[in-house]
Amino acid sequence: MIELSEIQEGLAKEEFFLEYLPTCSLKSNRCVGAEALIRWRRGSTILLPGEFIPRVENTPFSGLLTYWVIETVGRELGSWLRTHAGVRLHINVPPEILGRGGIAYAVAKAGLMDVTHKIVLEVTERGVPDKLGIEALTVAGRYGIQVALDDVGLEAENLAVLSRAHIDIIKVDKSLADKLCDEDGLPQWLQALSAILRVMPLQVIVEGVESERQVEKLKVAGIELVQGLYFSARCRPRPLQSLPATGSNCERASSSSFLHSGHHPSLQ
Repeated sequence: MIELSEIQEGLAKEEFFLEYLPTCSLKSNRCVGAEALIRWRRGSTILLPGEFIPRVENTPFSGLLTYWVIETVGRELGSWLRTHAGVRLHINVPPEILGRGGIAYAVAKAGLMDVTHKIVLEVTERGVPDKLGIEALTVAGRYGIQVALDDVGLEAENLAVLSRAHIDIIKVDKSLADKLCDEDGLPQWLQALSAILRVMPLQVIVEGVESERQVEKLKVAGIELVQGLYFSARCRPRPLQSLPATGSNCERASSSSFLHSGHHPSLQ
């Protein structure tokens, strides 16, 4: 088991780093944003969040790593956010630090207050468990910060969150995107999602898009925004920084030079 002291040591030794997973528009075929993904380089091994984030949940290190991510985003992509119209940068936020004041402080310290309208906080249905958390999401909206509900599976608990919290974007879980390859026509979940969008002013991002079959079905359903290896591998900040002001074509990953530059196949 990873000890908290090891995480503290990893931060001191600058072993953590960020990769960015682009968000692509099926309508314009452009990169319209990215999600910051934390990684931990331990010797010759790179640990993904699932290997260390559960250890820090409900400890002070949960906030510490989140604030480190925000500070790093400000340093690596602050200028990118300022010079690219319409882009959004997604940052994952653990439930236990919502409403405790640290996020606003970290955003200000990172020098991102002038681009808060380009920041999206990603939470899960666990991310708004109490009154403080719900109030925090409302306050974030007043600053122009958008909120995304991550890993949505269209279960009752997800929909309950939509009814009681300030949510701008829902991110459909990869497990549902996988089903697009198995069924003919539009699956029931996609029809249900279309119905929700007719009555709620939400944006939708479908995660885990990896095939042309998935892309074509999502286009038919009117879904515009996607993430996945069909278009893009995870990349380091420099490829994103080099995007022209009008964005970059989100071609298939095999032919997209900016998305491959500096990417690590082992992290797909």
